[in-house]
Amino acid sequence: MAFSEEKKDSIIYLVVAVFIIIVIIVTIFLSTNELISAKIDDSILGFSWIEDIKERDSGSGFLGFGKWASFTYKNNNLSYPAYVTVTSFKTLFMMNEKDLRSKMEDAIKESYKQGVIVDIENKTTGERILLNGHKTFYSVYDGIYFFGDVNEKIKIIGETWNCVASGTSIICIGYAQITDYAHNSSEINLDYWTKILKDENGVFGSDYKGFDGLLFNVKCH
Repeated sequence: MAFSEEKKDSIIYLVVAVFIIIVIIVTIFLSTNELISAKIDDSILGFSWIEDIKERDSGSGFLGFGKWASFTYKNNNLSYPAYVTVTSFKTLFMMNEKDLRSKMEDAIKESYKQGVIVDIENKTTGERILLNGHKTFYSVYDGIYFFGDVNEKIKIIGETWNCVASGTSIICIGYAQITDYAHNSSEINLDYWTKILKDENGVFGSDYKGFDGLLFNVKCH
């Protein structure tokens, strides 16, 4: 059945109008979809920690609707290496907490690629409040780092939360080697691990109470 000229014009106008509306909506969304990256304030790092600039990374996908950025901080002790990675995600819809935890655990499992074996089954989980006011979920693991013929003991924490203020989802992973068998030392060093975990309430024990914990001071909004 042939359309009249009036109907054809109406259809064309409708298609053009819908296209313009879609363009406007996408433009508005993209303009408000700027990623506010979570970071650790330099003043908290002190002299023992620095940002590892070469590990800074970011990317986007899904026509710009999904963005992420990652910052890594490391200590300055070669015998007891430690690091914290803070990664922010901004997607079309904020991740639910279950998916966020799953993504965090998958990232920790990938540690085997760096020679780290994590005891995934025996973990300590819980919740706490950070300085930024967010209630987080954390998992703490023990692991082994294979360094040549030596097996070093390590501690790992994964911590996640959603920041409604910035519209981002945050995953933090902290790692600390607590032995130095490679240099014939039997000392267990928890100094850097403690620095990663500290919070004002001493959630992980009295030795972990303080306001200068790295994860405790992550800024996300």
